[in-house]
Amino acid sequence: MGGKAGVKRGELQRPGTQEIKMGELPLDINIQEPRWDQGTFLGRARHFFTVTDPRNLLLSGAKLEAARNIVQNYRAGVVTPGLTEDQLWRAKYVYDSAFHPDTGEKVVLIGRMSAQVPMNMTITGCMLTFYRKTPTVVFWQWVNQSFNAIVNYSNRSGDAPISVRQLGTAYVSATTGAVVTALGLKSFTKHLPPLIGRFVPFAAVAAANCINIPLMRQRELQVGIPVTDEAGKKLGYSVTAAQQGIFQVVISRIGMAIPAMAIPPVIMDTLEKKDFLKRRPWLGAPLQVGMVGFCLVFATPLCCALFPQRSSIHVSRLEPELRAQIHQQNPSIKVVYYNKGL
Repeated sequence: MGGKAGVKRGELQRPGTQEIKMGELPLDINIQEPRWDQGTFLGRARHFFTVTDPRNLLLSGAKLEAARNIVQNYRAGVVTPGLTEDQLWRAKYVYDSAFHPDTGEKVVLIGRMSAQVPMNMTITGCMLTFYRKTPTVVFWQWVNQSFNAIVNYSNRSGDAPISVRQLGTAYVSATTGAVVTALGLKSFTKHLPPLIGRFVPFAAVAAANCINIPLMRQRELQVGIPVTDEAGKKLGYSVTAAQQGIFQVVISRIGMAIPAMAIPPVIMDTLEKKDFLKRRPWLGAPLQVGMVGFCLVFATPLCCALFPQRSSIHVSRLEPELRAQIHQQNPSIKVVYYNKGL
């Protein structure tokens, strides 16, 4: 898959060569962008179903390296012989699932987007199962926030690097917020119907997301994020765009948790009253984990797709200084674009 084995850009331009006759891939396929139209919810959903596919975790190191070689060679103008367009896109998504887009480093296994469903399935299932005793509440909220810290660090933006101090502040604050919310609501719901108590973990997770994400992206709230015109030309930095992007991410993260943390508790509350589970109480945890996993398989990509990755904001909503700067550069620009993050 090296350069000598491929078809170079110059060779593709010569008519009548063997490569053209064999139907080699053109070099104008834009694998920098997702395969499907990101202007529609369906296109975004198809993209995120591929990105969060847990099967990518089972790929060997050799297959990951092979995918990286295909992608890097193609970007360098070298086409692997016999490569089809579907194989190129498959390699792109395998590469994206395991390697950081800015640094090119291989992401730790549990920090990859493809680990979201299996990891959250296990952690959320345990939070919903072991919610009655204080030590287990504290333990699973701590595990959840530790996992979130790894994910947030692994998927950090290269334009806005996260310092160890920022990471530690977000981690401690989110964990404290989640535990305090969980224990406070646990105490408050003690005299309410048992079903109400089952929703305490969801409230804690929602509270932690509202703390964790803004703290993890505090640099963006201080200096802003890049905004561009439709063609991708950078026009400046906007704190207002950062606020809107972070708000969208918080909504998406909470949305991901709703089906997994709202549906299983209702079902389990009914099942635990039946003789079947009363005789087999050990089945409670695996049943709950399985239901959570089923919900997350759909909720994770669909909620990631709620808002476009490349979001937009009207120029009139930007900071006065940036608004004046954009008007000076190009008075016809009415809308600017930015990367909201995940």
